[in-house]
Amino acid sequence: MLALIFLSSGRIVRKPQQVSSRSAVNILLITADDMNWNSVGAFGCPVKDITPNIDRFAAQGLKFNYAHVNMAVCAPCRGTLLTGKYGHNSKIEGFYRVDANNITLPDVFKKSGYLTGIIGKHGHSTPEIGMAPYDFVDKVVASRDKEHYYTTVKAFLDRARKEQKPFYFNVNILDPHRPFAGSEEEKKRNNGAITPPSKTYTAGEITLPGFIADLPDARKEVAQYYSSVKRGDDVFGVVIRALEEAGLEKNTVVMFLSDHGMSFPFAKTNVYYHSTRTPWIVRWPAVVQPGTTENQHFISTIDFMPTVLDIAGIPVPRGVDGSSFKPLLQGKKQPNRDYVFTQFHETSGSKRYPMRSVQNKKYGYIFNAWANGKTPFTSETMGGLTFPAMRKAAQSDAGQAKRTGFFEYRTQEEFYDYEKDPDALNNLIHNPAYKEELNNLRKELANWMQANHDPLFEPYRRRMQEPQGIEAFVSREQAEADRRKKQNEKAGE
Repeated sequence: MLALIFLSSGRIVRKPQQVSSRSAVNILLITADDMNWNSVGAFGCPVKDITPNIDRFAAQGLKFNYAHVNMAVCAPCRGTLLTGKYGHNSKIEGFYRVDANNITLPDVFKKSGYLTGIIGKHGHSTPEIGMAPYDFVDKVVASRDKEHYYTTVKAFLDRARKEQKPFYFNVNILDPHRPFAGSEEEKKRNNGAITPPSKTYTAGEITLPGFIADLPDARKEVAQYYSSVKRGDDVFGVVIRALEEAGLEKNTVVMFLSDHGMSFPFAKTNVYYHSTRTPWIVRWPAVVQPGTTENQHFISTIDFMPTVLDIAGIPVPRGVDGSSFKPLLQGKKQPNRDYVFTQFHETSGSKRYPMRSVQNKKYGYIFNAWANGKTPFTSETMGGLTFPAMRKAAQSDAGQAKRTGFFEYRTQEEFYDYEKDPDALNNLIHNPAYKEELNNLRKELANWMQANHDPLFEPYRRRMQEPQGIEAFVSREQAEADRRKKQNEKAGE
């Protein structure tokens, strides 16, 4: 496809030509909110009949066993999907919108003649005021109702057919984000307007993830979480049904993934294995072999934008950090996919906890710049029933006290054998038997930070000689977050 050159924000970028609706492929991105990778039946969830609709979809497509999000928190994760850039390069490190210096994926599609649309998570997925990359917007905030999704998806697809345009459509399923199905929080927040899942799980029917202590309140809350997973699967089913009823499934690439792990300690808002691994499935009729699994290469949300543009035959804007994994969808091999790099910057409450991590297929290394033994970690994952139950148990259980204290304060470095210990229960950072593997991942992380202009690189490189440099870096970042928070609060008055 030929491309023209035009100026935007002082930079030269390529402007794709209009595409024909007859030859263009449609792109449908479906995200689940806070769904752990192994909460899906097709990825080994032990809870019976939890996701039949997603499982049916997986049997028609390709599953990635080494798929990760770059940042395990809602808005920054979607910022990565939107821009193809790491958070420190896009400046989407916390809960604030994409600034005008970024070229966004829906904007590229729109300029290429696509109809663009979004359902849910609009505030997390829309650039600054004055930029309007979406033609069709449904700002669903609280509804978990599958019928709402069905009629809205149908309306968008009807419009695409009427206007004879290919489409890029992002459907954000709100489950299993808090408030969980059947919880007191849900009852209070929704004033009784609650959509029940097709099945409600009890504490006796579920299996607790290995990183969550088996306490009565934790078991109760995880059962509510799985009921929310079930409701999310109900919604997924009607989205696919609407697509197939419209007769568009053969010319539509559908990608499903979760924006990060479940909202519990040691998952969401961190960089652990269960924080960033996502149940990524791709259905591309006549290209992807149905019912297959990719077991060799790492992919990340940083790669989403260049991949779908590559599929659509649209040039990728300059400055994108990710790379297309289209060859993997075609059954080919690809170099430089032996590691995945993940980050965390800021919570929804504007608290800065800079973290960096690198994983290969066996090990994972974490650098916690914020961990100084004095600063406590706080995030939404500590609300609800589970973390208070952990704190209560810690009063009489030394093992639980150690686990709870570690979650709140960490250490500056962590190292895990994820192949044997995916729940990150045994920090091997001081185990001399892993010195070679540890140093290899330290080196890989440093190289990645330098190559991608990570502002934490220099303090990280000099962490042994000048530990005060890390403290200064974290203090500056928190001061900037505080300034931005005040500015946003003032703007909202």
